[in-house]
Amino acid sequence: MLINNLNPVAFEIFFIKIHWYSLAYIFGIICGWIYIKKILIKNNIHKIYIDDLITYLIIGIIVGGRLGYVLIYNLKFYLKNPSEIIMIWQGGMSFHGGLIGIIIATVIFCKKNNLEKYIFFDFIAVAAPIGIFFGRIANFINSELVGKPTDLIWGVIFPLVDNIPRHPSQLYEAIFEGIFLFIIMNKIYFSKNYKEGSCSFAFLIFYGIFRLFSEIFREPDEQIGYIFGSLSMGMLLSILMIFIGILLLRRK
Repeated sequence: MLINNLNPVAFEIFFIKIHWYSLAYIFGIICGWIYIKKILIKNNIHKIYIDDLITYLIIGIIVGGRLGYVLIYNLKFYLKNPSEIIMIWQGGMSFHGGLIGIIIATVIFCKKNNLEKYIFFDFIAVAAPIGIFFGRIANFINSELVGKPTDLIWGVIFPLVDNIPRHPSQLYEAIFEGIFLFIIMNKIYFSKNYKEGSCSFAFLIFYGIFRLFSEIFREPDEQIGYIFGSLSMGMLLSILMIFIGILLLRRK
Protein backbone atom coordinates (compact mmCIF):
# COMPACT_ATOMS: atom_id res chain seq x y z
CA MET A 1 0.00 0.00 0.00
CA LEU A 2 1.17 3.52 -0.76
CA ILE A 3 0.95 6.40 1.70
CA ASN A 4 0.18 9.88 0.40
CA ASN A 5 2.25 12.26 2.51
CA LEU A 6 2.44 14.92 -0.18
CA ASN A 7 2.29 18.54 0.95
CA PRO A 8 -0.55 20.53 -0.67
CA VAL A 9 1.70 23.62 -0.49
CA ALA A 10 4.21 23.68 -3.35
CA PHE A 11 6.37 26.46 -1.89
CA GLU A 12 6.23 29.67 0.12
CA ILE A 13 7.26 33.21 -0.81
CA PHE A 14 7.66 35.13 2.41
CA PHE A 15 4.26 34.60 4.08
CA ILE A 16 2.44 33.61 0.89
CA LYS A 17 1.76 29.91 0.36
CA ILE A 18 1.56 28.68 -3.23
CA HIS A 19 -0.60 25.56 -3.43
CA TRP A 20 -0.31 22.82 -6.03
CA TYR A 21 -4.03 23.32 -6.62
CA SER A 22 -3.44 26.89 -7.82
CA LEU A 23 -0.46 25.86 -9.94
CA ALA A 24 -2.56 23.14 -11.57
CA TYR A 25 -5.00 25.74 -12.85
CA ILE A 26 -2.19 27.99 -14.05
CA PHE A 27 -0.29 25.21 -15.85
CA GLY A 28 -3.51 23.76 -17.28
CA ILE A 29 -4.64 27.08 -18.75
CA ILE A 30 -1.20 27.98 -20.13
CA CYS A 31 -0.57 24.54 -21.66
CA GLY A 32 -4.07 24.40 -23.12
CA TRP A 33 -3.72 27.87 -24.62
CA ILE A 34 -0.33 27.00 -26.17
CA TYR A 35 -1.69 23.74 -27.58
CA ILE A 36 -4.67 25.48 -29.16
CA LYS A 37 -2.55 28.25 -30.67
CA LYS A 38 0.39 26.14 -31.86
CA ILE A 39 -1.28 22.86 -32.84
CA LEU A 40 -5.02 23.25 -33.38
CA ILE A 41 -5.52 26.65 -34.99
CA LYS A 42 -4.64 26.96 -38.65
CA ASN A 43 -6.34 30.31 -39.26
CA ASN A 44 -4.22 33.30 -38.22
CA ILE A 45 -7.33 35.34 -37.45
CA HIS A 46 -8.42 32.72 -34.91
CA LYS A 47 -4.96 32.87 -33.32
CA ILE A 48 -5.50 36.55 -32.64
CA TYR A 49 -8.94 35.95 -31.14
CA ILE A 50 -7.82 33.06 -28.92
CA ASP A 51 -5.45 35.46 -27.13
CA ASP A 52 -8.43 37.65 -26.25
CA LEU A 53 -10.69 34.71 -25.43
CA ILE A 54 -8.34 33.33 -22.81
CA THR A 55 -9.22 36.15 -20.40
CA TYR A 56 -12.91 35.33 -20.74
CA LEU A 57 -12.18 31.64 -20.18
CA ILE A 58 -10.16 32.27 -17.01
CA ILE A 59 -13.03 34.29 -15.56
CA GLY A 60 -15.54 31.64 -16.66
CA ILE A 61 -13.54 28.80 -15.11
CA ILE A 62 -12.95 30.52 -11.78
CA VAL A 63 -16.39 32.09 -11.32
CA GLY A 64 -18.33 29.15 -12.76
CA GLY A 65 -16.27 26.51 -10.98
CA ARG A 66 -16.49 28.19 -7.61
CA LEU A 67 -20.18 29.13 -7.81
CA GLY A 68 -20.96 25.64 -9.07
CA TYR A 69 -19.29 24.12 -6.02
CA VAL A 70 -20.93 26.59 -3.64
CA LEU A 71 -24.45 26.17 -5.06
CA ILE A 72 -24.40 22.47 -5.91
CA TYR A 73 -22.14 20.85 -3.34
CA ASN A 74 -21.93 22.93 -0.16
CA LEU A 75 -24.51 25.72 -0.08
CA LYS A 76 -25.33 25.40 3.65
CA PHE A 77 -21.70 25.82 4.67
CA TYR A 78 -21.12 28.90 2.52
CA LEU A 79 -24.35 30.54 3.60
CA LYS A 80 -22.93 30.40 7.12
CA ASN A 81 -19.39 31.31 6.00
CA PRO A 82 -19.80 33.65 2.99
CA SER A 83 -16.29 35.08 3.37
CA GLU A 84 -14.82 31.68 2.46
CA ILE A 85 -16.43 31.68 -0.99
CA ILE A 86 -13.43 33.55 -2.39
CA MET A 87 -10.87 31.18 -0.81
CA ILE A 88 -10.47 29.03 -3.92
CA TRP A 89 -6.87 28.16 -3.01
CA GLN A 90 -8.29 25.84 -0.34
CA GLY A 91 -10.00 23.75 -3.03
CA GLY A 92 -13.67 23.46 -3.76
CA MET A 93 -14.21 23.89 -7.50
CA SER A 94 -16.93 22.18 -9.51
CA PHE A 95 -15.98 20.88 -12.94
CA HIS A 96 -19.55 21.11 -14.15
CA GLY A 97 -19.83 24.68 -12.84
CA GLY A 98 -16.58 25.56 -14.58
CA LEU A 99 -17.89 24.01 -17.80
CA ILE A 100 -21.02 26.17 -17.68
CA GLY A 101 -18.81 29.20 -16.99
CA ILE A 102 -16.67 28.40 -20.04
CA ILE A 103 -19.73 27.96 -22.26
CA ILE A 104 -21.25 31.28 -21.15
CA ALA A 105 -17.93 33.13 -21.49
CA THR A 106 -17.33 31.72 -24.99
CA VAL A 107 -20.84 32.55 -26.19
CA ILE A 108 -20.50 36.13 -24.92
CA PHE A 109 -17.09 36.51 -26.57
CA CYS A 110 -18.19 35.07 -29.91
CA LYS A 111 -21.35 37.19 -30.05
CA LYS A 112 -19.31 40.29 -29.24
CA ASN A 113 -16.87 39.56 -32.07
CA ASN A 114 -19.37 38.00 -34.52
CA LEU A 115 -17.60 34.62 -34.50
CA GLU A 116 -18.89 31.07 -34.93
CA LYS A 117 -18.97 29.70 -31.38
CA TYR A 118 -18.59 26.02 -32.27
CA ILE A 119 -15.16 26.66 -33.78
CA PHE A 120 -13.91 27.87 -30.41
CA PHE A 121 -15.92 25.29 -28.45
CA ASP A 122 -14.05 22.61 -30.40
CA PHE A 123 -10.66 24.19 -29.69
CA ILE A 124 -11.49 24.21 -25.99
CA ALA A 125 -12.86 20.65 -26.02
CA VAL A 126 -9.68 19.26 -27.59
CA ALA A 127 -7.34 21.07 -25.19
CA ALA A 128 -9.44 20.87 -21.99
CA PRO A 129 -8.22 17.38 -20.96
CA ILE A 130 -4.77 18.90 -20.41
CA GLY A 131 -6.14 21.12 -17.66
CA ILE A 132 -8.32 18.34 -16.29
CA PHE A 133 -5.26 16.11 -15.95
CA PHE A 134 -3.37 18.72 -13.92
CA GLY A 135 -6.46 19.37 -11.80
CA ARG A 136 -6.91 15.71 -10.87
CA ILE A 137 -3.24 15.37 -9.97
CA ALA A 138 -3.70 18.38 -7.68
CA ASN A 139 -6.75 16.68 -6.12
CA PHE A 140 -4.53 13.68 -5.35
CA ILE A 141 -1.82 15.86 -3.80
CA ASN A 142 -4.48 17.65 -1.71
CA SER A 143 -5.87 14.31 -0.44
CA GLU A 144 -9.34 15.38 -1.60
CA LEU A 145 -12.06 13.60 -3.58
CA VAL A 146 -10.70 10.33 -2.19
CA GLY A 147 -11.78 6.91 -3.34
CA LYS A 148 -13.62 4.15 -1.56
CA PRO A 149 -11.76 1.63 0.64
CA THR A 150 -9.95 -1.13 -1.24
CA ASP A 151 -7.60 -4.04 -0.60
CA LEU A 152 -5.98 -3.82 -4.05
CA ILE A 153 -2.18 -3.49 -4.11
CA TRP A 154 -2.37 0.03 -5.56
CA GLY A 155 -4.58 1.28 -2.75
CA VAL A 156 -3.41 4.55 -1.20
CA ILE A 157 -3.60 5.69 2.42
CA PHE A 158 -4.40 9.39 2.83
CA PRO A 159 -3.28 10.28 6.39
CA LEU A 160 -5.11 13.60 6.19
CA VAL A 161 -8.34 11.61 5.80
CA ASP A 162 -7.83 8.32 7.69
CA ASN A 163 -5.60 5.24 7.71
CA ILE A 164 -7.73 3.15 5.37
CA PRO A 165 -6.28 2.12 1.98
CA ARG A 166 -8.44 3.69 -0.72
CA HIS A 167 -8.81 3.73 -4.48
CA PRO A 168 -6.69 6.58 -5.91
CA SER A 169 -9.81 7.77 -7.73
CA GLN A 170 -8.17 11.11 -8.52
CA LEU A 171 -5.54 9.25 -10.57
CA TYR A 172 -8.23 7.17 -12.29
CA GLU A 173 -9.84 10.43 -13.36
CA ALA A 174 -6.48 11.90 -14.43
CA ILE A 175 -5.99 8.89 -16.71
CA PHE A 176 -9.51 8.66 -18.14
CA GLU A 177 -10.64 12.31 -18.15
CA GLY A 178 -7.16 13.59 -18.92
CA ILE A 179 -5.08 11.21 -21.03
CA PHE A 180 -7.74 9.03 -22.68
CA LEU A 181 -10.10 11.94 -23.35
CA PHE A 182 -7.24 13.96 -24.84
CA ILE A 183 -6.44 11.14 -27.27
CA ILE A 184 -10.09 10.72 -28.28
CA MET A 185 -10.67 14.45 -28.79
CA ASN A 186 -7.57 14.77 -30.96
CA LYS A 187 -8.54 11.70 -32.99
CA ILE A 188 -11.88 13.30 -33.78
CA TYR A 189 -10.47 16.76 -34.50
CA PHE A 190 -7.76 15.55 -36.88
CA SER A 191 -9.94 12.93 -38.62
CA LYS A 192 -10.98 13.31 -42.28
CA ASN A 193 -14.65 13.24 -41.28
CA TYR A 194 -14.35 16.05 -38.73
CA LYS A 195 -17.34 18.39 -38.66
CA GLU A 196 -17.54 21.67 -36.78
CA GLY A 197 -19.05 21.10 -33.37
CA SER A 198 -18.41 17.35 -33.27
CA CYS A 199 -15.59 17.69 -30.71
CA SER A 200 -17.79 19.81 -28.44
CA PHE A 201 -20.58 17.23 -28.37
CA ALA A 202 -18.19 14.28 -28.14
CA PHE A 203 -16.50 15.94 -25.16
CA LEU A 204 -19.78 16.05 -23.25
CA ILE A 205 -20.46 12.40 -24.02
CA PHE A 206 -17.02 10.93 -23.34
CA TYR A 207 -16.24 13.06 -20.30
CA GLY A 208 -19.62 12.08 -18.89
CA ILE A 209 -18.88 8.39 -19.47
CA PHE A 210 -15.40 8.53 -17.95
CA ARG A 211 -16.58 10.57 -14.97
CA LEU A 212 -19.49 8.19 -14.43
CA PHE A 213 -17.08 5.26 -14.38
CA SER A 214 -14.63 6.99 -12.02
CA GLU A 215 -17.41 7.95 -9.61
CA ILE A 216 -17.99 4.23 -8.95
CA PHE A 217 -14.67 4.17 -7.07
CA ARG A 218 -15.00 7.60 -5.44
CA GLU A 219 -16.53 8.47 -2.11
CA PRO A 220 -19.55 10.75 -2.45
CA ASP A 221 -19.23 14.26 -1.07
CA GLU A 222 -19.63 13.95 2.69
CA GLN A 223 -22.06 16.86 2.98
CA ILE A 224 -24.32 15.43 0.24
CA GLY A 225 -23.94 11.66 0.24
CA TYR A 226 -25.87 9.71 -2.38
CA ILE A 227 -28.81 11.31 -4.17
CA PHE A 228 -30.72 8.14 -5.13
CA GLY A 229 -29.50 4.74 -4.01
CA SER A 230 -25.82 4.65 -5.03
CA LEU A 231 -26.18 7.62 -7.41
CA SER A 232 -23.91 10.51 -6.40
CA MET A 233 -24.22 14.13 -7.49
CA GLY A 234 -21.23 13.66 -9.82
CA MET A 235 -22.95 10.69 -11.45
CA LEU A 236 -26.20 12.59 -11.87
CA LEU A 237 -24.48 15.54 -13.53
CA SER A 238 -22.43 13.23 -15.75
CA ILE A 239 -25.55 11.40 -16.94
CA LEU A 240 -27.03 14.81 -17.78
CA MET A 241 -23.88 15.67 -19.76
CA ILE A 242 -24.11 12.44 -21.76
CA PHE A 243 -27.78 13.03 -22.52
CA ILE A 244 -27.20 16.62 -23.65
CA GLY A 245 -24.18 15.61 -25.75
CA ILE A 246 -26.12 12.88 -27.58
CA LEU A 247 -29.09 15.20 -28.11
CA LEU A 248 -26.92 17.98 -29.57
CA LEU A 249 -24.94 15.52 -31.73
CA ARG A 250 -28.14 14.16 -33.27
CA ARG A 251 -29.54 17.64 -33.93
CA LYS A 252 -26.35 18.99 -35.54
